Amino acid sequence: MKNIATALTKTVMIIVPALSATAQQQTLEAIWKDPIFQRQFVGTYGINADIEPRVTPEEVTILERVRAFMGGDLAQAEATLRKLMKPECSAILDFTLAGVQFQQERTAEALANYTKAVAKFPSFRRAWRNLGLIYVRNGNYDAGIEAFVKTIELGGGDAYAYGLMGFAYASKLDFQPAESAYRNALLLQPENTEWRLGLTRCAFKQQKYADCVALLDVLIARYPEKVDFWILQAHTFLGLKQPLRAAENLEAVDRLGLSTVDSLHTLGDVYVGENLPGLAAGAYVRALERDVQQPLARPLRAAEVLAARGATSDARLVAAQIHRIFDTAMLDADRHKLLKLEARLSMADGVGSDQTAEVLDEIVKLDPLDGEALMLLGQHFGRRGDHERAIFYYERAESLPDFEVNARIRHAQTLVGLGRLADAVPLLRRAQEAKPREDVARYLEQVERLARSRR
Repeated sequence: MKNIATALTKTVMIIVPALSATAQQQTLEAIWKDPIFQRQFVGTYGINADIEPRVTPEEVTILERVRAFMGGDLAQAEATLRKLMKPECSAILDFTLAGVQFQQERTAEALANYTKAVAKFPSFRRAWRNLGLIYVRNGNYDAGIEAFVKTIELGGGDAYAYGLMGFAYASKLDFQPAESAYRNALLLQPENTEWRLGLTRCAFKQQKYADCVALLDVLIARYPEKVDFWILQAHTFLGLKQPLRAAENLEAVDRLGLSTVDSLHTLGDVYVGENLPGLAAGAYVRALERDVQQPLARPLRAAEVLAARGATSDARLVAAQIHRIFDTAMLDADRHKLLKLEARLSMADGVGSDQTAEVLDEIVKLDPLDGEALMLLGQHFGRRGDHERAIFYYERAESLPDFEVNARIRHAQTLVGLGRLADAVPLLRRAQEAKPREDVARYLEQVERLARSRR
């Protein structure tokens, strides 16, 4: 169970697309392309005479001339401004020039002119706001936060100022202030998906899973086809220790035809953790069929997990699917691992076949230090009554540190079955010295008592 929990925890950290750096960049681009944002940006070319720099009548005339080109000929607007501006002009003209340059994607020049504007008029909040936009877009999050804080102090706390400040804090992995900023942005723009998703990310990172579930309920209702939201909520349910609700989400993703290899393996792991091996095997098989080019490490692990839980028929089903789908393209290392798994399953049923033994023998020829294969061969021949060959393989396994103890115990059990009690005792003693176990201690005591009674 611990291994499954560990695997699920790792999965939570690595497979949720909504938390990735790429998703962060996509969020920023989505904000920039938002038509409301664009209209607000263009609208900043006006003048609020109550709180902004004063302009002379001559400068008003310049602004009116420039405004005629704002609708399409930004290059002409810039040329006109540069020709008519004076070094001591109002900060409004520096601000306007910066805006024209920013719209032409010349952010370095725009940044310089917005900086001039706030140097001339320190309470110029629209200039501070646009400085914040550029800093965040350029990845200078500390400067962006400082600019947005100044904007808000000056009374310019709109949804974009709060939202982009939240984005900047989240990018610095400072999720508490990021959460506060996103909540303010969402309050002002409740329909904005980027703010809601940003807030969800912050809640998830702070393990506020109940908040995360509620936020994702809205996102899923709004965008049921968005697989990232379903999967993120599934991992949120895992954080809440509600694995079956996580399974419901992952099954819903599969019904929508949007499941991935990762999501199906996670679903299988959830079912294993809930002791539902049949459902787990079904999920693992679907994961196999989803991508025939996938590495075999996870499918093999899935079969081994089922085998370790005693679900031999389900493990055999997954193993058979691995053979069916990947047999011709399987690497030798994966093939050997699969063959050993199938041998263990065969042994678990008590019907190890000669073909199984031949496969294991071939594995041992390729790798004489494969302790697992040596142990399986010993068990196979022991069940067949070929005790000398069983002992031969156990003795080979005894020389391998990872298998020494179990090999000595198996060897001793074989000798006891042959009535060679005195020979079994030293093997059990050495096994107990290497790794004390209560069950082995009791068994050793019984064997010693029987050995003494026969003297």
